[in-house]
Amino acid sequence: MSPTLETPIEYLKGVGPQRGALLRSELEIHTYGDLLQLFPNRYIDRTRYYTINQLTQSPTEVQVIGKIVHLKTVQTGKTKSRLVATFIDDTGEMELVWFQGHKWIKENLKLNQPYVAFGRVAQYAGTPSMAHPELEALEEHQNSLRTAIQPVYPSTEKLANKGISNRALLKMMQQLFLETGGQFSETLPAYLMENLKLVSKREALWQIHFPKDQEGLLKAQFRLKFEELFFIQLQLITKNLVRKHKIKGMPFTQVGAHFNTFYTQHLPFPLTHAQKRVIKEIRNDLGSQAQMNRLLQGDVGSGKTIVAFMTMLLATDNGYQSCLMAPTEILAQQHYNSIQALAAPLGLQVELLTGSTKTAERNRLFAALADGSCSIVIGTHALLEDKVQFQNLGLSVIDEQHKFGVAQRSRLWQKNTVPPHILVMTATPIPRTLAMSLYGDLDISVIDELPAGRKPIQTVHRYDANRLKVWKFLKDEIAKGRQVYIVYPLIQESEKMDYKDLMDGYESISRDFPLPDYAISIVHGKMKPAEKEAEMQRFAQGKTQIMVATTVIEVGVNVPNASVMVIESAERFGLSQLHQLRGRVGRGAEQSYCILMTSHQLSQESKTRLETMCRTNDGFEIAEVDLKLRGPGDIMGTQQSGILNLQIADLVKDKDILQLARSYALELLKKDPTMERPEHQTLRAVFLALSRKKNIWNYIS
Repeated sequence: MSPTLETPIEYLKGVGPQRGALLRSELEIHTYGDLLQLFPNRYIDRTRYYTINQLTQSPTEVQVIGKIVHLKTVQTGKTKSRLVATFIDDTGEMELVWFQGHKWIKENLKLNQPYVAFGRVAQYAGTPSMAHPELEALEEHQNSLRTAIQPVYPSTEKLANKGISNRALLKMMQQLFLETGGQFSETLPAYLMENLKLVSKREALWQIHFPKDQEGLLKAQFRLKFEELFFIQLQLITKNLVRKHKIKGMPFTQVGAHFNTFYTQHLPFPLTHAQKRVIKEIRNDLGSQAQMNRLLQGDVGSGKTIVAFMTMLLATDNGYQSCLMAPTEILAQQHYNSIQALAAPLGLQVELLTGSTKTAERNRLFAALADGSCSIVIGTHALLEDKVQFQNLGLSVIDEQHKFGVAQRSRLWQKNTVPPHILVMTATPIPRTLAMSLYGDLDISVIDELPAGRKPIQTVHRYDANRLKVWKFLKDEIAKGRQVYIVYPLIQESEKMDYKDLMDGYESISRDFPLPDYAISIVHGKMKPAEKEAEMQRFAQGKTQIMVATTVIEVGVNVPNASVMVIESAERFGLSQLHQLRGRVGRGAEQSYCILMTSHQLSQESKTRLETMCRTNDGFEIAEVDLKLRGPGDIMGTQQSGILNLQIADLVKDKDILQLARSYALELLKKDPTMERPEHQTLRAVFLALSRKKNIWNYIS
């Protein structure tokens, strides 16, 4: 019986149990199909052969035809040695060097036989040298299935040490095509292939592993990238449609007294056009029969909280309870303060539940939520506890949702027999391409406009040598009655060092801004929550002019009078973090400033980050640059890592293909939502097989 793509990998000739176990643990290759999906991450053009006299030191690999005329072992220490071969052709000689695996290499090399040596060249004392070259007998080289453009596969140190080199992987791939006869069935409907002029699945897989030329390779890459993104979009859009059809929401039919009174009499400032548009989108969702699942994106200070509060008022008007869950106590407290202030004129009681809430207070609150007398509660993870039972939870608002795990969020859904409406808020702007993939099953609203009267924050980059001028500027701002943040980096691995940086900084700032003229607050991760809170309150009440802190203040402090943010060692921060920190100022009507302090030694990437920060205040533009610099996995933070384990597509480079795939997926599902039509039978089978896999896409949002 011939093998299929489900056949375990150890059955492939040349693999066996030991290599099979390694491929499983190192590359998650369990079956023939998994190996087939191990796509090369780059290619080497092996159409050109160099002579020894043409070799120069170069970062790219080259290949040379010649023969080994001499072999010797050179001791380099008590236990270390290297194997050196003299390799010659008609134009000169070079050295081939191995630092390990001598015994095996010695036994297998033949002197005076023609070989093709392939590797990177370095020059030592005027002699070209190639370390750990790939060597292949010339005859074998000429007869092999190898193509002129050679694939380089993803690998690990462990695989290389155990002899599973790139060449070994290439041989396994050749063997796989021989054993399966390259018979891979088509996965996409014929009309789609025709419209997009796509090569067949079989042709694409052959060309991706054994490309005959650049044109064939590009066609194969386009086909496979489109397919991968197309199935992801089908999955996400289907989930959205299924939810809208199957998961009945609670219809909020009333726009009642609370909402109308607040809107007409108590709005603290006129809503921007963007806020009005978003509230309209939310009202449409809540009035329909389906459960709302909406992502609200808006930069720091764009006014997401008031939108969330007005959504809560709609729930209250329809007799339902609401909760807002934030990732930290500081942020929950801040939401509680602002929402309580908005609710007070309406006579609405707002409650707060965090890890610090005292037992007696908790018990009173649990009772109020269970009997429905408390209609709005703000909290942290504490809201997820089993003891928290609602009478009728109608709306869950989740702030900075990527800081919560998927399992945590789903526990909130289960607090009611009918799932509550969901509003997810984030101040981390997510580029459109990423949002389409990460949150393709949520509807997306964007507040892309700052409230009237807000001035854009002026951002400048200054070197440590300019510190005296910067300090003078701070003194001038403080003299005008303003307040200042000075933030130091915090990197987990070197907490001691960071703590020292912060304390050293605090001491020098205390010397330059002495009492009684200046008072300084300090906040860092080693303080108890109550101490942190007390220091932040002193700053918020204007009792101190300077707040020296680590990134604890990235989210959470709202002091409209603070007009300057100084970020020390700014090159050690990521772009989105710099943008979040900058958002702590610029909350009042005064002109605000962000000063990025660095040493003179900056990498190219750091320069790009600093230039971007100085050029723009637009969070979405910053997010696009960040995505290009860091890649999608990092942007979502470690909790979400693994989400974008794409096999061949790249969300940054392939965003045009992503948009194309999404538009085709939407069109197909509009005409045939269940993929029942005859032309979609194959597609449906592949789709169901993918959905059954424990694919991370099924657990997003």
